[in-house]
Amino acid sequence: MFYANEHEPVHVHGKYQGRELRAEIIVVNGAITEIRYSTVAGRAPLEHTERRNFEELVVARAADIIAKWIDFFVLHKPVKSELITRKLK
Repeated sequence: MFYANEHEPVHVHGKYQGRELRAEIIVVNGAITEIRYSTVAGRAPLEHTERRNFEELVVARAADIIAKWIDFFVLHKPVKSELITRKLK
């Protein structure tokens, strides 16, 4: 998810039962070069399995996340929410 008042770099939050983790997607010259994961102040981090699932999702959908980020924060277009209810594999 994105919070409505987000800032660069492009990042997305993974939340589960009150726990949260942030993934920054680093883009250099239009190519994804790195994904950095960090905790969120005031929130317990995702547990091991939750984190692994979140990392898998971010890696698999990084290009889609960037496209939605640009649509919402740069082009000010509405972005349809997606609820991920199953593993990617």
